Amino acid sequence: MYEVDCDTEHCLVVAKVRERWAVSKHAAQKFNGERFNPRKLNDLEVWKQYQIEISDRFAALENLNDSRDINRVWENIKKTIKTSAKESPGLHELKQHKPWFDEECVGFLDQRKQAKMQWVQNPNQSNVDNLNKVKREAN
Repeated sequence: MYEVDCDTEHCLVVAKVRERWAVSKHAAQKFNGERFNPRKLNDLEVWKQYQIEISDRFAALENLNDSRDINRVWENIKKTIKTSAKESPGLHELKQHKPWFDEECVGFLDQRKQAKMQWVQNPNQSNVDNLNKVKREAN
């Protein structure tokens, strides 16, 4: 864990932290299910393939005699649409974001911390210059 360092000559003495737990709107709306890629349907070939697949699957559903149980009919329709959507347009691939705080950032923080500690222990001009040089390199 890194100590608080606001890049000033001031040192933190005491801090009280009070957290309030709440669910953000963004987190509440996060969807973990499958996301289909409807933009691929703009391609005429993909659209025709999807249309053929869905009509073939619904033609096969018509042969089933499940009209007595509406829940089973709905599950079959839903399964048919999902299966066809997975095969023709496909699923939407989410972008993988790389973390911005990596080992390079940790290295710069360690260098700056060491330079600052040298400056605190011996505040001469060479340590001030060293601290400023480390800060410029981090930017």
